Amino acid sequence: MAVTEDNRPVRHFVERSVLGLIAVLAVGLGFGVLLLLVRFHWGPLHTLDSDVAAGLNSWASGSETTVKVLQQISSAGGRGFLIPLVALLVLLLIIRKQPRPALYMVVAGAGALILDPSLKSLIGRLRPVVEVPVAQAPGNSFPSGHALGSMVVYGMIVLVFLPAVRRRWRPVFIGAAAVVVAAIGFTRIALGVHFLSDVLGGWLLGIAWIGVTAYVFQLWRRESGKPEVSVLEGLEPEARQDLRIAPAEGAVLPHPFAKAAEILVGWVFVFGLLYLVGYTVTRWEPGFDEAFPAWLQSFRTERLDQWSWAWSKAGDTHAILFISLIFCPIALALWRQWRPVLFLVLTMVGELTLFLCAAAAVDRPRPEIEQLDGQMPTSSFPSGHIAATMCVWAAIAIITMARFRQPWRWIFPALAVIMPLGVALSRMYRGMHHPTDMLGAAILTASWITVLWFTIRPNEHAVTASEAAAEVAEEPRTLEKAA
Repeated sequence: MAVTEDNRPVRHFVERSVLGLIAVLAVGLGFGVLLLLVRFHWGPLHTLDSDVAAGLNSWASGSETTVKVLQQISSAGGRGFLIPLVALLVLLLIIRKQPRPALYMVVAGAGALILDPSLKSLIGRLRPVVEVPVAQAPGNSFPSGHALGSMVVYGMIVLVFLPAVRRRWRPVFIGAAAVVVAAIGFTRIALGVHFLSDVLGGWLLGIAWIGVTAYVFQLWRRESGKPEVSVLEGLEPEARQDLRIAPAEGAVLPHPFAKAAEILVGWVFVFGLLYLVGYTVTRWEPGFDEAFPAWLQSFRTERLDQWSWAWSKAGDTHAILFISLIFCPIALALWRQWRPVLFLVLTMVGELTLFLCAAAAVDRPRPEIEQLDGQMPTSSFPSGHIAATMCVWAAIAIITMARFRQPWRWIFPALAVIMPLGVALSRMYRGMHHPTDMLGAAILTASWITVLWFTIRPNEHAVTASEAAAEVAEEPRTLEKAA
């Protein structure tokens, strides 16, 4: 009996390994059969592919809005989205000191990058020819790279981060990933760039690759002396505390409804101040307001036009959104707190709404010089580019200065000065704004961040990354003592 008890973990490992191997082989066999049917142009499959492609093309091509929605969903399965996503997640895992799952994501993701073009070149299948083309894609058709990539990336996200999800929410987490993968595959067919069999082939190959890499990871765990676990527990259940976003954080904001009311009142007062200043400078325009952009225009050269365009882009919506989307996950990984992220998000939401409302209310015309960016949809006061740049870098400086102790932390306040100045000079050089539009952006930034400073108090419980990690490590011990 004792021998049986000692051998039970080994027996369970063998049973799970055999079942997993059978499942992977079954999926791989299904992909192999599908590959042969495609390669040798099996008639019934060709007919099904053509009919599905024609039917979905007829549906999608009837609405421009439908095509745009399909393209947006499809982009979530493209390399331009998946590679940065995986790179960011790997960085977050490294910050949380989880190198094994990070390495798994690198290996699994790199394998998908290799498999997709290799098999496409080997099969050489042409893309569908539909009646009303609504999208184009380079290269061959089988298997679908979007289907393969999305299956691998979202599949390994589920495997890696499943331990951080509460058990009752795990079916929702898995289901959401499955819906995303299915939606991406559907869009590739509806856009007329893949056949049904291309998408099915991508899914089957992705499942097989995820299965193989997960099995190898389990062998790695066994060789490292870690206990065997079911795949339904995730790849590294021991990393549960480190994978959770903010495991030791209490209430993000006390009295949230009262705080929301305070923020709303503050927003109204900031808008009123912006309108008052905007009304004043529009009715009484200082002479230098037109003279300064005209003076900058006299220095225009092709090289400076290019530099000013680059600086101007550093303050547009896409750049600011990109900075925010990079900073927020890294902030959560480092400090395991939602409050600084909430501070940055509310800063940018408030900036956008204040800018749009103030610009519409003031309705100030652009400078009367050549405008290199052409007609803009909003008026001149306040400058949205300058305000957004000021807000994002000022908020980041406020958050980081309280949480980093190293001398290089002064980089962030420096960026909070340099970036807005560069954007401001570029916008005035390009004839898009007056100097007082920059003043409006500064008033917006200073007033709105002051409101959020006293309501959100982003640095009230500020900790360094090492202190945050120590708090999380101490929590299980505290719970054990309490028990």
